[in-house]
Amino acid sequence: MNEALLRSLTPSVLGILVRRGADFAAAEDAVQDALVEALRVWTSDPPRDAKGWLVTVAWRKFLDATRADAARRRREDRVGEEPEPGSAPAVDDSLQLYFLCAHPSLTPASAVALTLRAVGGLTTRQIAEAYLVPEATMAQRISRAKRTVSGVRFDRPGDVATVLRVLYLVFNEGYSGDVDLAAEAIRLTRQLAAAIDHPEVAGLLALMLLHHARRAARTASDGSLVALAEQDRGRWDTALIAEGVGILQAALARDRLGGFQAQAAIAALHADAPTAEETDWVQIVEWYDELAHLTDSPIVRLNRAVAVGEADGPRAGLAALAALEPSLPRHAAVAAYLHERDGDLATAARLYAEAAHKAPNLAERDHLTRQAARINARRCR
Repeated sequence: MNEALLRSLTPSVLGILVRRGADFAAAEDAVQDALVEALRVWTSDPPRDAKGWLVTVAWRKFLDATRADAARRRREDRVGEEPEPGSAPAVDDSLQLYFLCAHPSLTPASAVALTLRAVGGLTTRQIAEAYLVPEATMAQRISRAKRTVSGVRFDRPGDVATVLRVLYLVFNEGYSGDVDLAAEAIRLTRQLAAAIDHPEVAGLLALMLLHHARRAARTASDGSLVALAEQDRGRWDTALIAEGVGILQAALARDRLGGFQAQAAIAALHADAPTAEETDWVQIVEWYDELAHLTDSPIVRLNRAVAVGEADGPRAGLAALAALEPSLPRHAAVAAYLHERDGDLATAARLYAEAAHKAPNLAERDHLTRQAARINARRCR
């Protein structure tokens, strides 16, 4: 049984059912029932037209469920609309599903989970393991999300920016359990890029590829984080870098700059440097200026302060940092780094310890704790 084939067909089959009038929640349940049936019977008797078989069985499952629900008996007139077995229409509704799963009434966490379930084809158990929550908790989250979008028109105009934010959230979750969410986000974004001609979709795909190219070098053998400047660049995936740069260049040539393209340009400059010392920090600062203009994000300005510190010296970086609120996430870590580069080890050690206390995850906390210990050891020499 080719589970990859089933996963690839799921969005299109689900879309066909919704277009025929099934509400999203009922259609999703029917498609999942059809997939279970396929796993049971295809091993011994695979169909010639896999998609057509799934559409037929899923529609029958939907009709059976509709008839069994006394509150929805009015839908029984759809029985006559049952399609004859045979080839299904060559329509890919994955794009509409992206927009539906990124409905503005959903929380970001629910939108991500629903996207992984409906478009990614992952099981509830796989999504729960990836997010380190009980399967029942994730099932409730997905169920609530499906109920929320059930009344939404399937052909409503979609918000590309919202879809891209959801996909970027998936990517940033990284990986755990048996589901690699970073790789899954890249797969989904490739699908979207193939379906819609939009420079920011290309920008996001390029950004993901350029970040993913450094993945093998991001952690040491003991699982600890390795800072970008200290990574073994020989372990970077040059094929992914080349692909990401090519996609980015084509997007930038359209002269419709967006935030993901600007972020990808910064990632490309890091990827292009043979060593950390050869990084073109001046150009990176210029791209951060573009990104700050596009997003007006304090987090972007925080990262810009680091780049300014590299391009113009740590005191220039600290001056840029002084204009930002100390309550910003990772503000203390950036301040610690810049004070260390400026030679103020006592302040750097204190700020590294403060940043470790505020770290959002264990790996980052351990990394910052080691930085504080390293600085204190230097002071004692």
